[in-house]
Amino acid sequence: MTTTGDRPLRADAQRNRDLLLTAAVRAFTECGGLEASLDGIAKKAGVGIGTLYRHFPTREALVEAAYRNELAVVCDAAPELLATLPPAEATRAWMDRFIDYMTKKLGMADALRSVIASGADPYAHSFELLVGAIKPLLEASAAAGELRSDVNPADVLVSLSGVALASGSNRDQAARLLDLLMDGLRYRP
Repeated sequence: MTTTGDRPLRADAQRNRDLLLTAAVRAFTECGGLEASLDGIAKKAGVGIGTLYRHFPTREALVEAAYRNELAVVCDAAPELLATLPPAEATRAWMDRFIDYMTKKLGMADALRSVIASGADPYAHSFELLVGAIKPLLEASAAAGELRSDVNPADVLVSLSGVALASGSNRDQAARLLDLLMDGLRYRP
């Protein structure tokens, strides 16, 4: 839940914020962010431009919030997946979500560069948060005897980034590469 100062947002305000972030990610991904119309984003979210500006006073604030929201979605998925799937399946499912995250991040590259040019750092702590998300997946998979225990989570994350960069928007290729990566991670007595 998002807060304003010390109090949480009202349910309708939180819903509007979430709708704006979803519309913003879509718009920034489709046109790189520099051409995305803030008015168009507000309309796609079903709110007025004033609502957009109340939540995000600048384009850069919206871009950064949209990116951080996507980061939170992928990081928050790890414990949810571990609670519902066997560890290795949860790890593989999280990898798919990571590819989705990276695809959106790469699509937002121009918009994110404008945030950096404004002096903000949208990537601050991203790597640590992502390592923190994948580490319990790998540990649970190793404890279950499904994946190797000598794997460095940061190395897996870098490998996943490579898959995302190499496959681009080709989801079939990304799936094959992720399966290959998982095969390399499997425990073999």
